[in-house]
Amino acid sequence: MSNELLRVENLSKSYPSEEKDGKLVILEDINLFLSEGETIAITGKSGCGKSTLLSLLALLSPKDGGKIYYEGVDTDVLKEKDLPKLRNEKMGFVFQNSMLLEDFSALENVAMPLMIKGEKKKAAFEKAEEYLKMVGIEERKNHRPNKLSGGERQRTAIARALITEPSVVFADEPTGSLDEKTSRVIEELLIESVKKTNRGLILVTHNPLFAAKADKVYVLSGGVLNEK
Repeated sequence: MSNELLRVENLSKSYPSEEKDGKLVILEDINLFLSEGETIAITGKSGCGKSTLLSLLALLSPKDGGKIYYEGVDTDVLKEKDLPKLRNEKMGFVFQNSMLLEDFSALENVAMPLMIKGEKKKAAFEKAEEYLKMVGIEERKNHRPNKLSGGERQRTAIARALITEPSVVFADEPTGSLDEKTSRVIEELLIESVKKTNRGLILVTHNPLFAAKADKVYVLSGGVLNEK
């Protein structure tokens, strides 16, 4: 399909264990399909493997079995040295604690992925200003993270995640450290920003109200992923 961003087939992951089979199964036979402009929410109890799944999808951890395709490309054919480039160009990340670089301004944090790709500083900064404006905090562009509120930090993180125009944005409990009012604002902003730029979003959250805003909701339990 032309609008396919991410396809996962029969993904599995386990760790060595003293259990009867000698392994602890974390994920088993996971199947997932993400299209352009689509948001998928993954929910489940703490410790069920949601973050592990996200790590596998982002090619940050090795899988035991199954296939992961990005825009139709089988990631198994990629060499280890190709993975950082793929992550930088095709993936964006938003974490619970923003993970901003404390010694740099909001503008510099957002521009950083472009400069890592080799883009000139002036062009990177101009584009970063556009994205900070999109998330509504362009007037805070020269402030370092310690001078930003929790919501402003997450807005900056969203701008940083989108600036490379990735195919897929991964968000791991992006509102978990925010108050309820700020959470609602960031939830709407994240989903709307992804749709506006026609990206795909895979969201891990324990918040059922946040999850309900996604196009599809999956529950991870006992290593198995089922659509709600």
